[in-house]
Amino acid sequence: MTAFLFPGQASQFVGMGADLYAEHESARRLFDEADDVMGTALTKICFEGPLEELTQTAITQPAVFVHSCAAAQLLREKGLTPGFAAGHSLGEYSALVAAGAIEFSQALELVRERGRLMQHAGELEPGKMAAIIGMDDDDVRALCAELFPSGDVVPANFNAPGQVVVSGKAAAVEEVASVAPERGAKRAIELTVSGAFHSKLMAPAAEQMQSLIGGAALKEPELPVITNVSAEPVEDVGQLREHLIAQITSPVRWTETIGYLAGAGVERAVEVGPGAVLKGMARRTKPAPEVQTAGTVEDLPAAAAWAQTGDS
Repeated sequence: MTAFLFPGQASQFVGMGADLYAEHESARRLFDEADDVMGTALTKICFEGPLEELTQTAITQPAVFVHSCAAAQLLREKGLTPGFAAGHSLGEYSALVAAGAIEFSQALELVRERGRLMQHAGELEPGKMAAIIGMDDDDVRALCAELFPSGDVVPANFNAPGQVVVSGKAAAVEEVASVAPERGAKRAIELTVSGAFHSKLMAPAAEQMQSLIGGAALKEPELPVITNVSAEPVEDVGQLREHLIAQITSPVRWTETIGYLAGAGVERAVEVGPGAVLKGMARRTKPAPEVQTAGTVEDLPAAAAWAQTGDS
C-alpha cells in the first residue's frame, strides 16, 4: 500500500514547479488558477524568485501547496492512487485536496489566509524556533515545562526520533537551546523562520482562521487522512475543521504519523511536492515506509512506477 506525504514550509526553492508548468497542461492550469486566486504573480515568484520574497510565509505556504497539488494531480494521471494521505503542517491542506475533501481553489484561499495571518502573528509578537537534535521527545517536553511552565516555549514539531523543534518566545527558545546540550542533546540549532509556529504565539492566526475554516466546503475524505493533531485518520468533517484550526498552535506529530502508516501496512510512500525533507525524516524513523520524492518532471514517472510496483 502507498501513501502520499505532503511537505510543509521550508521545502521551497527558487525554480520550484517550473518544469511541471513547462511540460504538463494540468500543472499549468493549477499554477495559473493560483495566480488568479492569489491576485499576485505567485508563479513568477516560484519560478524566478527572489528567494527573499519566496521565503515570506504569506508566499511560501501557497507556493508549496500549489506545487504539491500539481505533482499529486500528475501522479494521479499516471495511474497512482494512494491508500493514505498525510501532510506536515501546511501539507495537511494538500493532503485534503488529494483525498477529495476540499476543492483546490477553496483550499488555496484558506492557505493564502493562513500564510498571511501566521506571518502577521509573527510580526505582532516575534518569536523563534530551534531544532533540538539527539534528545528524546519526552525529555524535550520535560525541559520546556521545567524551564518555562508558563508555556513560553513548547515542542512544535516531532519530526523524527531525536529531532524535535521547539517554538515560542525568543528568550525562552534561546534558553532551552542553550540548556539542551547540557541535558543530553547532541546540539541545538536556531532556525531561520518568520514566527514561532505551532506555539501560543500563533493564537491570533488560529482565532481568525476559525470562521474561514468553518465556512469552507469540506466533505468526508475519499481516503484516510492522518491529521497533525491526532496522528490518526480523521473522517468526520467537524473534527477535520477543529484539527485544521488547532494545528496552527499545536505540535506536528509527524513521528507518530509515520509510525501509524507503517503499522497500517504502508510500505512505500511518495513525498509529493518540492524537496526531500520528509524522505529524510522517514529515514530516521523506525518502522517507516520507504519514501521516494515526486516533485519534478524527472521524479514523477519513476516514483509512480516504483509505487505501483509495490502495490501490485
